[in-house]
Amino acid sequence: MASPAADDYLKTVYAHTEWQDAPITPSVLAAKLGIAPSSVTEMVKKLAAAGLVSHVPYGAVRLTDAGTRRALAMVRRHRLIETWLVQEFGYGWHEVHDEAEVLEHTISDRLLEGIDERLGRPRFDPHGDAIPDASGAVDREPFVLLADAPAGHRGRVLRVDDRDPELLRALETLGLAVGADVAITEAGLELGGAGTALPEGAAGVVWLTA
Repeated sequence: MASPAADDYLKTVYAHTEWQDAPITPSVLAAKLGIAPSSVTEMVKKLAAAGLVSHVPYGAVRLTDAGTRRALAMVRRHRLIETWLVQEFGYGWHEVHDEAEVLEHTISDRLLEGIDERLGRPRFDPHGDAIPDASGAVDREPFVLLADAPAGHRGRVLRVDDRDPELLRALETLGLAVGADVAITEAGLELGGAGTALPEGAAGVVWLTA
């Protein structure tokens, strides 16, 4: 199944369990892709027939080994392009997701390799997501979601979800970027030695070192 739509499905299934353990269901997959549940059901059947996912009716959708390899290849493309746009073209980290969604399906493997070499083989994209290497290997530190971090926890921001550009802009204004050191207090979050009020929803999109 060589199609951009199939690649988007596989990438979404992979990304759903990258930072948490609950498997994705067809209804959640439909919501993430913005597609009707009936269309998702048909595509999942095709992906299963192609040996790329495993799925039982009303159950979770899981990648097979072949599906994981293909998903990692697409994730690599997406995240290298995001990094390229930020480093070479001055894009903000809130601007690159949609651009990468288009470009990941169009550039050649040769250009992708050139981008990787040009950037110095980066391990993480601007949002802190790990960039798989050419073999599909991923390097990631132990992590905890900010919302789940207990008072007294100190850590470094590992990753910020890139789905909400407005929230990304707000967090950037606060200085809550990848690599920032933070501390969880009884009153909330301490950043740069001072208490910081987070925008609504921020605790659910920021991951810290565990």
